[in-house]
This record gives sequence, C-alpha cells and structure tokens, in this order.
Amino acid sequence: MGKTTATRRYRSLLLPGIFAGLSLALGACTYTGEQIVTGEIPEDVRQRHPIAIEEGQHSMMIFVGHGRGGLTAEQRNDVAGLARNWIREGTGAIVADVPVDTPNARAAASAYHEVRSILLARGVPARGLVLHQYHPDDPRFFANIRLTYPKIKAVTGPCGVWPEDLGPSVLNPSYNDNKPYYNFGCATQHNLAAMIDNPADLEQPRSETAAYTARRSEAFEKYRKGESTTTTYPEADRAKLSDTGK
Repeated sequence: MGKTTATRRYRSLLLPGIFAGLSLALGACTYTGEQIVTGEIPEDVRQRHPIAIEEGQHSMMIFVGHGRGGLTAEQRNDVAGLARNWIREGTGAIVADVPVDTPNARAAASAYHEVRSILLARGVPARGLVLHQYHPDDPRFFANIRLTYPKIKAVTGPCGVWPEDLGPSVLNPSYNDNKPYYNFGCATQHNLAAMIDNPADLEQPRSETAAYTARRSEAFEKYRKGESTTTTYPEADRAKLSDTGK
C-alpha cells in the first residue's frame, strides 16, 4: 500500500513538469510573423547617400572696374545665357545685388542698366528682376554685381564621413562581414546629382514631345512609292581615305 501511494505521488509531480516542458517546446516553435528590425547602416548607396530634390540658388558674378561702365562682350554672353537658363529652370525672380558707396559704384550702376536691358530683351519680364543695393563690409575695395535666382536642384549629403576604420579593428565589426565602408558611393551620388539636367527626371519620366511632321511626311511618301526611306548623303564618300571594305 505504501509503494502504491509513493508511485501515485511521483506521477502527480512528474506530469506537470512534462506538460510544462512540452508547452515551452511548442512555444519556441511558434512564429509570430514579426520581423526583427535592426539599426544597421543600409548597404545600398542609394539609401545611405540618397539624392534629394530641393530648391537651391544659382548665382553669377559680374566683375566691374571703376574706369569703365557697361559690360564686356563676354559678360553680355554670360547674362544672355543666364536669361535662357532662368526661363527654363527659374522658380523665382532674379535678384541683382549692386554695390553702393564703393570706388566702382558708378560703373556698377551703369553695368546694371545694361544687364537689365539684356535680361528684358531675352524674355525676362520686368517683375522677374529685383534690384538690391548693398554696402560691402569694406567700402575701400571693389564690389561686384551678383545675379541670383532660385531653382530646383538635386542634392545629396556631405561626403568624407568616416565613423569606422577601413581596416581590421575592434572599432570596425563590419570588416569581417565584407561590407562596404560608410563613405562608399558618396562621391558617385554627388556627381550624379550635379550632372542631372532636370531633377524631375529622378522622380518621373518626361512627357513625349511632338513628332517632326515634315520628316515623317517625307518618309511616308517614300514608303508609299516603294522607295528607300533612309537618308542619303552624297558628300559622305568624299571624306574617305581608303576604299577598303567595298
């Protein structure tokens, strides 16, 4: 009788332990569907050094002496080019900073009038040009005319950030994982942002332009007559130095 009671008591203590261990084992196999997010630096250079679209400034300096008013031929071309760029990409008025109370103040005022006439002649409206007179820090030195207008441009973050060693070190745990260093790809992203002609191309494609109707009509007419639609250049053979390959 004593043996039976001891056996029952042993089983009563053993069974709860078995069920507890089984529940822990089944719980360890349960998948909750949640992803573990770590704070590691992204390896893709497009995510580590992203290109952002923002409004920046485009400036041009016009150097003016004290003995001559007006602009040089090269400066006139620069102002005309700025007018073309403003019409294409400007998002605000052109601000002309003209110095006063300087040795070249009178020549700068004369040069500004010529700048204004060139801009208006190239399509910039009168309300698109704002005159701002300024006093330089040291009036004894010459000051220049500065033309500035806002535009949309592509930019990226600063380069030259080295939070970790490049070689094997206790401060660089990612070295053994064969991961790119933090500054990798930053210069490439900077160059790409600087070469973008239209920053909107990074976000969306451009709309299609109208077809060249005259050329298309000529090609269709040749196709209707059964003639070759390719363009022939009679002068093409005159520049060849050899007949090899004919």
